[in-house]
Amino acid sequence: MFRRKKEKAPAVVEKTDKIAVGLDIGTTKIAVCVGQRNKEGNIELMGSGEHISLGVQRGQVINIVKTVEAIKYAIKQAVASSGVTIDTVVGGIAGQHINSFHAEGEIKRRDADSEVTKEDVKMLVEDMFKISVKPGVQIIDAIPQEFFVDDYNDLKDPIGVLGTQLGSVFNIITGNSQHIKNIARCIQKCNLKMEGLVLEPIASAEVVLDEKEKESGVALVDIGGGTTDIAVFYNGILRHSAVIPIGGDVITEDIKTVFKGIIKENAEAIKLKYGSCIADKSKPDHIISVPGIKGRPAINIQQVQLAEVIAARVNEIIERIMFEIRNSDYVKKLGCGLVLTGGGALLNNIKEFTEFKTGMSVRIGNPEEKIVHKQDSKINNPIYSTALGLMVMGIEKDEADIIKTFEEEESPKQKDKSEPVEKSKSIGSTARYGTWDKVRGLIDSLLEDVDEKDDDDDDDFDN
Repeated sequence: MFRRKKEKAPAVVEKTDKIAVGLDIGTTKIAVCVGQRNKEGNIELMGSGEHISLGVQRGQVINIVKTVEAIKYAIKQAVASSGVTIDTVVGGIAGQHINSFHAEGEIKRRDADSEVTKEDVKMLVEDMFKISVKPGVQIIDAIPQEFFVDDYNDLKDPIGVLGTQLGSVFNIITGNSQHIKNIARCIQKCNLKMEGLVLEPIASAEVVLDEKEKESGVALVDIGGGTTDIAVFYNGILRHSAVIPIGGDVITEDIKTVFKGIIKENAEAIKLKYGSCIADKSKPDHIISVPGIKGRPAINIQQVQLAEVIAARVNEIIERIMFEIRNSDYVKKLGCGLVLTGGGALLNNIKEFTEFKTGMSVRIGNPEEKIVHKQDSKINNPIYSTALGLMVMGIEKDEADIIKTFEEEESPKQKDKSEPVEKSKSIGSTARYGTWDKVRGLIDSLLEDVDEKDDDDDDDFDN
């Protein structure tokens, strides 16, 4: 699946498991992270790459050509820094087209005198991918909540329970088929294969939250450039997810609009360096001088005024976040409050501002606790949470089972139903009963109608 480049010496730490690559196709940047679990059992970042994103708007791929160019550049950086030839990635998906709803599924087991098995649960999950959804919409994920077996309710793990009827309420996550296809086309045009497609806040949660927070109740809020992604966890299970089509880029545009004559690059720079979510923490007599364009006079901005512009938009974002959390019906069950990550979490005083506005505990989520990275200290940053999370989810897959399942999908006539079912981790973990296999099948089917055309116009990409 991956080949280490011959010209580069292997890393000092002996590698023991599969290499995985996370690809975050964001509104402001394309980020790639390459990693592997080392001999000590820690997940180690081997390399990374990034490039400015020009073909994505509010989390959705709009311009395929520009997005492909950016992905290629970021992949080349990751190859150079890791010494690994990349041909497979785990992709992320977000955007305002993402929706979720709850649906109940149930199966009747043939053998009532035996215990529920992983195969039974896998069958139940697979059935949920067959439920009817609107035209042009595809199911991305089906996440079981508590299970029931006959008269036994609220089971976190039904495996080993004796009974006939097995069922669960599922959190069904859907996305627009065309937007999913656009992501798949971009990856395909880079001569890469997509191992899985993951909702981005789920990926970010993988490296930002710990299991105790998920158990107690917590809302992950990933404030990106074009979107703000929300994932609500309780009792260790994802209960609600939402994507708000507004992010840090809107704050930058506000600064550019209010203080006329400032280009976007400078607006972003002063937002991060001098900006604050709390005007009272800004110096009233502090003047920020921004260079004018083409010899024009500099634009002078009071730091307090800058903070007022930022606070107004952040307040709106927080209101929309809380609207989604209240809709989840878990607002009173979030014992660990909110965890902010993504580029928006870098805004000065956003933690205190969010605490004041919500009345909840807030912390800034960095991925450094779960990742060993000797080479690239800059990756210790909320803006890389999604790419690192995608990488980690790829590492934690059972590679042998994934390869077996994909080969069977590609050669259905040779499929042997007597083969053992895919191995899975416990419920609530990232290896959820073949969900990725279903997504891979979805991606393959979406691309069938464009393969011949792509053979004619694809650009070659040599790692």
